[in-house]
This record gives sequence, structure tokens and C-alpha cells, in this order.
Amino acid sequence: MFTGLIQALGRLAARTPIGGDVRLRFTVGTLPFEDVQLGESIACNGACLTVVAFDATPGGAYFDADVSTETLALTTFGTLPVGAAVNLERALRLGDRLGGHLVSGHVDGVGTVVSVIDEARGQRWRFSAPRPLLRFIAQKGSITVDGVSLTVNAVDDAGFEVMLVPHTLVHTGFGTMAVGTRVNLEVDTVARYVARLQETEGWA
Repeated sequence: MFTGLIQALGRLAARTPIGGDVRLRFTVGTLPFEDVQLGESIACNGACLTVVAFDATPGGAYFDADVSTETLALTTFGTLPVGAAVNLERALRLGDRLGGHLVSGHVDGVGTVVSVIDEARGQRWRFSAPRPLLRFIAQKGSITVDGVSLTVNAVDDAGFEVMLVPHTLVHTGFGTMAVGTRVNLEVDTVARYVARLQETEGWA
């Protein structure tokens, strides 16, 4: 599990085809990395990936993760170019502060940046979203966009809007995005299970 609070900006450093899928290498930027372990989970643009190799040398630290054909098809990793900024978060530890919301790292779909409007010192961002996901997105509810925990300001039958404060714009990959950029979306876990319970009423 994760919180949606980004710990560092890394970069996609290499993409290596292996046996029909892909191994990705990420530099880690300022991510705390001294105690990294093989097999641990790191959220990369909101997708939970498993560390299969790493080098924790300060100044040159990186990790590798295998990405399946399923993940390549259902996230932005299928088209993410080498050199692109990547939001990184290590898995939540028992006792850590939960400053965002509970995030599984399981991407539900891909959206697109539709518009960016300056408002005071922040910006209002609008995203399109796959229609099946919109039923899980609620005004003042939580959503994860490229791994960032955000509050929904508005939602309609085509997409949703969020407000980004200056800190978020500086310390996440939003600072490198433009209209048309594709993003990974994860809806709120509670909304998903409430909807599922409603669908199964009367089964018992």
C-alpha cells in the first residue's frame, strides 16, 4: 500500500525488451534508498512495481522492474519515453503517517490532461477519464493521478478537475506535463468496494 504522497522524482533511464515484455530501469533522484530490498514494491507513476535489481550507490542509484504485457497495455508505461520524469513512492510501513489516502498501486485506467488554468498561485487541471471509471469519482473524494493523491474539485460525464498547489507542481511530474499528456488513474478503494457491494445486493 501507498499514500499518494510523492517522495522523489526519478527518471525512466532504460527500456529493455525481454521475452515479449519489458524491463524498465529507473533512476531514483532523492528517494531514500539505502535500505532497499530485492522484491520490495515501489510505486512508479502510481503503478506498483517490484524491484528485481538495484544499485544503491549515492549519486547513481537505480532499480529495475519487469513490466508485463498487461501493465504495458493498461498504463502509460507502454508509451512512456526514456528520460521521462517519474513520480516515486516506496511502500507504506506500519506506523507511517497517512497524509494522502490509501493507494494500492493498481492502475484502473489511463486519462489525459485536457486543460490547465492558472488560479492565483495554483492551477486547475482537467483530465478526461474512461467512462467506466467516472462512476467511482466523486466531488471532494480522492483520486490518484500518476501516483499523486488529489482531491476531486468537480466531476461530470467526461472527466474531472483538481486543484494543484505550487508545492505539488514543483515536486512531482506535473511540472513537466502539458495538455495531451496521458496519466495513470487509480480510483478510491472505498468507492470501488461500495459500488461492488451495491452490484451484489440480493446475492445472499
